Amino acid sequence: MTEAPHAPLLGAEPAAPVFPRALFVFTLLYGGMTVLAGILGNKQVALGPLAVEAGIFAFLMLVVLSSSVAQLYGRKTADRLVLWGFVPLAFSIVLIPIVLALPASVDMPADRQAAFSLLLGSTPRIMAAGPVAYGVSLLLNVWIFQALRGKGGESGGFFMLVRGAIASALSQVVDTLIFISLAFYGEFPIRDLLLGQMLAKVVLSIVLVPPLIALAVAFARRMDTRPA
Repeated sequence: MTEAPHAPLLGAEPAAPVFPRALFVFTLLYGGMTVLAGILGNKQVALGPLAVEAGIFAFLMLVVLSSSVAQLYGRKTADRLVLWGFVPLAFSIVLIPIVLALPASVDMPADRQAAFSLLLGSTPRIMAAGPVAYGVSLLLNVWIFQALRGKGGESGGFFMLVRGAIASALSQVVDTLIFISLAFYGEFPIRDLLLGQMLAKVVLSIVLVPPLIALAVAFARRMDTRPA
């Protein structure tokens, strides 16, 4: 006769689900970057001859994190990371107009009120374009990164860096096409803006993304193998 399993003791703490520590940390960083990218995008920065909106740096971190998660934990996990990234993004899109609509304190200087409204008061087209470009380009990045990996196993080392550069560059081109077309088409000629942003983002993807993926993967493996 088989004994029935023992019932848990009253007041006993349930066992925590198995969740890699590095994946937990990457998820936290990912959620923050989805919100920060839109805020940083209000500044244009000059990188030598290239001009690019500063939100690209946070967006490239999203590429690095999603690619690293795909490398370590598989495409399905990386896709879920991208999709759950809509949650903090959606909360920020809802919360910002509410805060802007609330009356400012009389103690807040008028110039600071104007700067705050200018910084966060994006037009509806821009607010709609951001999530669409984000979802399509990040899911595409994960798909390309894993498709280039094939079914042959680890595919780490130098080939991982090449896959990261290619996936990031192509997804950044798509992101630029979607975002600028949805946000600005019909407002002014967008061809020069499209070409300039694509060139800048492709160069940054090739230069920055591969070493950052290598660092993120090495950091995650070290964190996951450390004893609790």
